[in-house]
Amino acid sequence: MLGRSMTRLSFIAATIGFCFLARPGLAAGPLPEEAPVQYCARIVNDDTLRTPPASMMTDVRRLFDAAPDYPRQASYYRCADANVMLCVVGANLPCGKANTSAALPAATAWCRTNPDADFIPMYVTGHDTIFRWRCAGGVATPGEKARALDVRGFFVDTWKALK
Repeated sequence: MLGRSMTRLSFIAATIGFCFLARPGLAAGPLPEEAPVQYCARIVNDDTLRTPPASMMTDVRRLFDAAPDYPRQASYYRCADANVMLCVVGANLPCGKANTSAALPAATAWCRTNPDADFIPMYVTGHDTIFRWRCAGGVATPGEKARALDVRGFFVDTWKALK
C-alpha cells in the first residue's frame, strides 16, 4: 500500500508521528507488561494508541509494505475485538480517532476570506475529519463523508489486523 518510497519518507513519517503524539487524545499509552496479542485477547477493546514493541516491526513492515528502516515511533497498535490492530502514520494517514464534528473553527475562519470556495484544504480542516468541506457564503459547510469508520471511530483504511 505505501510502497518502497517509504525509505525516503522515513524521516518525515517519524517527524509527523512525533507531532501527532503531541495532540490531545493521541498520546501513546504505556506498554502493557504482556505481549500485545495476549493483552488484546484479554482486554478485547482498548483505543489507546501504543508504539508497537520492536518485535512487531516485521509485521508492520509486511502489512504496510514499509521499508526496513521505517521508524517504530511512526506506527501504533490498539486492541479491537480482541485483535491487535496496526497503523502507520503518513501525511494523509491519521491513526487517531476521526474528527466527526460538523463545525470546525479553523475552517470557518478560512471561509471568511474564501466565502464561496468549493473545497477547504486539509491543512485547514485537518486530515482527521470525516467530511469533505466547502464554504457557503463564508460559512464552513460539511459535505459528504470522505472515509469509512470502524465501530470504534477509527478510519478503516488506515488500520490493519495483525495476522
